[in-house]
Amino acid sequence: MQTRHISSQALLGVLVVLVGTVLLAQTTGVADVAIVWTYVPALFVLFGLFALVVSGFRNVVGPLLVVAVAGAWQLVTLGYLSVAQVLQLWPLLLVLFGASIVLGQYRSRTHSVTESYVHSLAVFGGSDKRATGLFTGSDLTAIFGGTSLDLRDVTLEDRPVYVSATALFGGVEIVVPREWNVQMDVLPILGGASDDRPRREHEHDEIDLVVTGFAAFGGVVVED
Repeated sequence: MQTRHISSQALLGVLVVLVGTVLLAQTTGVADVAIVWTYVPALFVLFGLFALVVSGFRNVVGPLLVVAVAGAWQLVTLGYLSVAQVLQLWPLLLVLFGASIVLGQYRSRTHSVTESYVHSLAVFGGSDKRATGLFTGSDLTAIFGGTSLDLRDVTLEDRPVYVSATALFGGVEIVVPREWNVQMDVLPILGGASDDRPRREHEHDEIDLVVTGFAAFGGVVVED
């Protein structure tokens, strides 16, 4: 039996809840949360490491950039480094960018996956996956980046299957067979969500795929 891992949307939601709780405690005066703000950068370090692992170390530069910036921020708040010392390390960004270009030459543009439930998280980068075999669902998250999932070679047992898509200043693309009946339940917040496939002459009533989630300053699109 396949193990369902924590989704990127769940982790993002937990981070938002934690920050919101701290802000509420501060604005209402319920508790002194000054010490909590000191360790906020550590949350971004963990998020960057999570993105690195979820991508299978294929999306390197984005997560490492988040880890590097948040790690430096954390060292400044703890008093181990000064802002001037951190600014001296800005060429490290060029090193990471160059490393991503080099590594990109040795990675295929599309990564085939056989898991029935597909996770994809793109942070300041891109992730392209092609699912094969039995497909039961997916969660796709793009934050200042883009992620694509190709479902043209999958098989479905139970319909509909659900794909949860989150686009924050980024884009999510889902490629499906033209004959699939897709229902879009994505909430656009200064963003967009659309099914860009050509209109079919004959459509069956059964829904094959339901796309949920939200797009803020980004977009979620279904194509064939």
